[in-house]
Amino acid sequence: MYDLSSTLPVWFLQPDPISQCFCVPGGASWDIIMKILFAALFSVFVLSNFDMADSSSYDKIVYHSKVRARKEGPNVCALQQAMGTKKKYFSTCRNWYQGAICGKKATVLYECCPGYMKLDGMKGCPAVAPIDNVYGTLGLVKAISTQEYSHISKLREEIEGSGSYTFFAPSNDAWDLLEEEVRSALVSNVNIELYNALHYHMANKRLLTKDLKNGLVVDSMYNDLGLYINHYSNGIVTVNCARIIHGNQVATNGVVHIIDRVITAVGNTIQDVIEVDDDLTTLMALASGLLDKLGQPGQYTLFAPTNDAFAKLDSDVLQRLMGDKGVLQALLNFHMLNSVQCSEGIMSGQTFETLEGHNIEIGCDGDSLTVNGIKMVLKKDIVTANGVIHLIDEVLMPDSAKQVMELLTPSQSTFSDMVSELGLSAAMAAEAEYTLLAPLNSVFTDEVMAIDQNFLKVILENHILKEKITLGQLYNGQRLETIAGKFLRVFIYRTAVCIENSCLVRGSKEGSNGALHLMKTLMKPAEATMFQILTDNGGFKIFLSLMEMAGLTDLLKQEGEYTLFAPSDEAFAGVSDSDMALLRGNMNALRTILLYHFSNGVFIGGGLETGVTNLLKSLQGNNLRVLHANNTIRVNTIEVPENDIMATNGVIHFVKTLLYPGEVTAKIKKTPTPKCRVLGHHEPKHGFMPCKPYHMVYIVFMLIK
Repeated sequence: MYDLSSTLPVWFLQPDPISQCFCVPGGASWDIIMKILFAALFSVFVLSNFDMADSSSYDKIVYHSKVRARKEGPNVCALQQAMGTKKKYFSTCRNWYQGAICGKKATVLYECCPGYMKLDGMKGCPAVAPIDNVYGTLGLVKAISTQEYSHISKLREEIEGSGSYTFFAPSNDAWDLLEEEVRSALVSNVNIELYNALHYHMANKRLLTKDLKNGLVVDSMYNDLGLYINHYSNGIVTVNCARIIHGNQVATNGVVHIIDRVITAVGNTIQDVIEVDDDLTTLMALASGLLDKLGQPGQYTLFAPTNDAFAKLDSDVLQRLMGDKGVLQALLNFHMLNSVQCSEGIMSGQTFETLEGHNIEIGCDGDSLTVNGIKMVLKKDIVTANGVIHLIDEVLMPDSAKQVMELLTPSQSTFSDMVSELGLSAAMAAEAEYTLLAPLNSVFTDEVMAIDQNFLKVILENHILKEKITLGQLYNGQRLETIAGKFLRVFIYRTAVCIENSCLVRGSKEGSNGALHLMKTLMKPAEATMFQILTDNGGFKIFLSLMEMAGLTDLLKQEGEYTLFAPSDEAFAGVSDSDMALLRGNMNALRTILLYHFSNGVFIGGGLETGVTNLLKSLQGNNLRVLHANNTIRVNTIEVPENDIMATNGVIHFVKTLLYPGEVTAKIKKTPTPKCRVLGHHEPKHGFMPCKPYHMVYIVFMLIK
């Protein structure tokens, strides 16, 4: 950060002695002041952007930690320590506000930022730490064990001398984590094994954290074997999956980064490890010829199921996998990421796309690495030349490797149980493809469950299609055949995809032999035309008689896709006998009003965009204003008491009030007219209707606002 005061004249920044606010001198011109201010701010902006461009995620997190601790004094950083562990992290925004790391409560510590130190009697860390050679710096940063081993292995002379080195120095705790026999073997052969081990922790040039780019491979000083760098967006930097816990300890002849574990030389690929690990023989057998890329250069993470993990699978599932290379390839790819994810780079749950194409969540619970929220990682951070392996005790099963019934989750368990109990799943051939239209558990109310089992079976048959149809394959007007031989219609809206009266909810899946779509309600396929439905109902006699009088009955019978707001007999209760007589005597006015109740296209309740006005153009020509809010549908402010009655030629919504198309004026002439043309482009099949002579009358129907 830059001090703005250094770029402005002294007189500009003099505070008022009483208010302590900065004042503008009376003699200064505002034009000059604004130019000076602009120049100052612009210079700060440019300098800041140079800093940002040159900084790394690690540097930004250190700076963030410094900002968090500004009240503690200069050059103090706020760190968070996971309770019950020695692990400390520079604070990120997410962890700071969550107050937790890997699900464990974190306490806040304040320490000097890298490169600074305390002075007695002074707040914060006001002093710059002394600079020394690499060997001396190991002592300054309290990497005493590494310093001692450097001395006894004869490395000291090298790192005290001229040159430029980067030393990834294990902390004291890191050495303590080594198995005793490994540590003893190193110390007992200090001139070769220990010297070589320390050389593998070094590079022959200075590399600050900003130079440690993600995916970088650095030649070590031990036979040029690679050091594998990962620099994550959360500020974590790892070398061979060891975390840099204190970086950028600058020395006269290089730089020291303290890491949290002792690293070992890497030469094998992921494929090499699989081929020789006795716990991965089943994986090796299944992956034969399918994962050649794991022997090639790259940046991969493999969650490798052990033999015991595969043994947990049902034998028929394992046989199915082995018999279908496409499914097996999908399964294996679902265990792989196209990036290196070391356990130390994970501080909370994060979603990653697998090579199969779907996501998994990698998280942590204390020291345990989790996959999809489950502790299944037996051994983590097996570092290879082309990535990292984590051994897991479960097989991750992607949807693409599942049979269609296996796609169902607990939220559709009732549907799953009923399909099995009624014998529908047993009737589904293993080699055939299906699509399940699965209602959520909440759909199966007590009323639904009380339905006769035979009838319920018929209903559920309408929820199983005879072919595999994915979400992306659905289109408006499509007809889908069920296993019972019935056809369902697809309706596509701005914010919804619906099949008959039921709309899909988020969660569609694609399996190896089918697809799954989650439905809001039970499907009610159309069985009759609008005319049959209204006739059988018995509550729409007046509307039907008027439709017949106006010559529009064919609209209710003929093929098509209409939305009808059907006025019940109750809707005509507010129309006087005289007005009804006039209406019956004026065919143009009657047809105008009746056609205003129709819209071209099928609009079900779930297809209406909620909270806004949906404009549906009526067959009369004017718009119907439909609002779907608070689980209620209103048309022109009139409530729709019952909706989504599916017909073979559309959908019916019942209304109890007659709808009027704004201000309708009908001039009824006394002279006879030989033919009257039906308004709108939807005409009865016979085209023209005869009109009767009548007197001049003015009827005005006002739209109910």
